[in-house]
Amino acid sequence: MTNKTVLGRSFSRHEQKRLGCRAFLSCFVIAFTLCTVLKSCVGPPPFVILEQSTDSGLKMLMSTEEISKPRQSYIDADEISPNPILGNFSNSRSQVYEMSGDIRIHGNSSTIFIASTQAHECTTSWTVKPYARKGDKVVMGKVRTFKIIPQAPLATPHCTQNFSVPAIVFSGGGYAGNHFHDFTDVLIPLYLTSREFNRTVLFLVANKRSWWTTKYKVLLQKLSKFDVIDIDNENQVLCFPRMIVGLKAHKELSIDPSKSPHNYSVTDFTRFLRSTYSLKRQFANDCDRNHKYCSTRRRPRLLIISRKKTRHLVNEGEVANLGRSLGFDVVVREMGWQVSLVARFVNSFDVMVGVHGAGLTNMVFLPENAVVIQIVPLGLDFLAKHYFQLPAKDMKLKYLEYKVRLNESSLLARYLGAADGEVYRDAVVSNGKGWHDFRSVYLDNQDVNVDLDRFRVTLLKALELVRS
Repeated sequence: MTNKTVLGRSFSRHEQKRLGCRAFLSCFVIAFTLCTVLKSCVGPPPFVILEQSTDSGLKMLMSTEEISKPRQSYIDADEISPNPILGNFSNSRSQVYEMSGDIRIHGNSSTIFIASTQAHECTTSWTVKPYARKGDKVVMGKVRTFKIIPQAPLATPHCTQNFSVPAIVFSGGGYAGNHFHDFTDVLIPLYLTSREFNRTVLFLVANKRSWWTTKYKVLLQKLSKFDVIDIDNENQVLCFPRMIVGLKAHKELSIDPSKSPHNYSVTDFTRFLRSTYSLKRQFANDCDRNHKYCSTRRRPRLLIISRKKTRHLVNEGEVANLGRSLGFDVVVREMGWQVSLVARFVNSFDVMVGVHGAGLTNMVFLPENAVVIQIVPLGLDFLAKHYFQLPAKDMKLKYLEYKVRLNESSLLARYLGAADGEVYRDAVVSNGKGWHDFRSVYLDNQDVNVDLDRFRVTLLKALELVRS
């Protein structure tokens, strides 16, 4: 009796059909497995590389189960996922790489290793400068560069310190010390990048300056429950289950909620600041429940930010007297170094006036519905719009602008007798002049003396907005 006959007697016709289907499926699985094992770097890469838009890419990354299960310590090579996650969320403002898996960093050599059982199949590596001013080649040249390298688990340096929490690598260098750049290049992007972790995240700071981390210590502690690590001088190999290299950034001094996976906005950031520095006033016109000034003062408070070096308001004393004559309680002050004191001081005002410059950044401490008046020197319309006008509106502040005319600018006297009579009238660098020439003329060597009659109209409008 043949085998076929025995089979036919042992199984019914229906059972034979089912057995055949199972055999076919088993063959398919075996063939697919062999193809997967034998494939090389010519096919799909050994890493899941995500280079999509920030929104969709990050949603995909956040939904990956592997990320939500941080490793508590070093694990054997056999347990390492062959496909660690590497997401590229870079844009025109910043380079950002997000990794999940067995991530190891040796700070002293600025090298980040991604352990993978298939790393030998691909020689790709990535370099990152973790500072959110990507287009500025001059300052980026001073920012530390990190190299991200996929490597076989046994080839990676041994972990000398293990962490079960995520890490964020960023630079504290660049334009550190300039109040505007501190916020637009570091603090707002750091908030955007780290807020989702609810303080359970470690900051690895490159180009670390002790005075800078001291200045913003209170704010940094509200974003992370751990002390910052000076990664440049770290000679140990630190190991993490997840790491973000670089800071997510959208636009100057603001956040685009449509590009944030958690719909964070810059008003979330300003509320965070009010909570961090215990600021009493959330709304400028909500006096019954807020700051002590609301119950005692008779006049709306107006702050004139004083500048002693460049873009000085020559007649700031006369402007202050004009404000008082219109019914404001006026204070003229140059901003100090201690952030906590500055924050509480600024929060007590209803109106802020200042010539275009870093001092206007302190509007982040104003209560919502307060008024910001930016005095725009000759030629700075473009910078004024993107640095302060648009962010002020995003912060739910009321914005007014006073555009300086030629006869109110010191440029008139400076260039009146020039051989070519050249005075630029807008922010477009023309006639072959570069940024340094433009900056020298408009930013570094221009003071303003506002027309009091014209400025009176602006202050009256501000008074109307405060009382509305």
